[in-house]
Amino acid sequence: MNTFKDKVIWITGASSGIGESLAIEFAKRGARLILSARREEELIRVLNLTKLPSLDIMLLPFDLNDTSKASGLAAQVINKFGRIDLLINNGGFSQRSEAIETPIEIDRLLMEVNYFSYINLSKAVLPYMKRQKNGHIVIVSSIAGKFGFYLRSSYSAAKHALHGFFETLRLETESLGIKILIVCPGKIKTKVSINAITESGNSHNKMDKSHEIAMTAEECAKQIINGIIKNKEEIYIGGKEILMVKIKRLLPKLFSKLIRKQSPY
Repeated sequence: MNTFKDKVIWITGASSGIGESLAIEFAKRGARLILSARREEELIRVLNLTKLPSLDIMLLPFDLNDTSKASGLAAQVINKFGRIDLLINNGGFSQRSEAIETPIEIDRLLMEVNYFSYINLSKAVLPYMKRQKNGHIVIVSSIAGKFGFYLRSSYSAAKHALHGFFETLRLETESLGIKILIVCPGKIKTKVSINAITESGNSHNKMDKSHEIAMTAEECAKQIINGIIKNKEEIYIGGKEILMVKIKRLLPKLFSKLIRKQSPY
């Protein structure tokens, strides 16, 4: 329980779902937190749930659609806490639209939020982690980052891209004492399907049936923390759906048949 005592941990997407659950779990373990998301009022709600004193928590609201000032955001963290031990790139949103119906502007938005924001924020903290000679970056990808799926063309593309970038970054920075964990959740009971974007740019506004009975965000957060403690490089979290990753690798023809029988929802 003392692994994260006084560690400075920056979580994006901290206003709900996995990010909120991570904030609460890390607070129980004595961490000092920076919580980021678009909605400041929701960040305040999560702040109150953590029960951390003001000295140990910071709200840093911003939109992942524009991380051009990522260096300035990281500097604000350093000004308050003096270091950044762990960055958890968790924020973003999913997709529920066919590729043929999706305007390129929506494709670009999905890439900006789910891929480029992770790159910008990670590059912003890397100089501090290099100076400290240690640090940990966690990337919340998806099993959609391991194979494509109905209605998720650009979301899946963004998640695939994360693997290529951060697997490379891991090789380039491990000698500096920097560790990278890629997390691939399957179905988790959050608002991810409700908040997923459609071809019109509006929210899907429906809970997928598969998410209603899925693993809780609280359990997912605990498994992510366990992966960090064990210095894992990549972990899969969820129900039987995560078996599809192994099936694709070992039995590609069977995977091809099974994936076509799955519901997009």
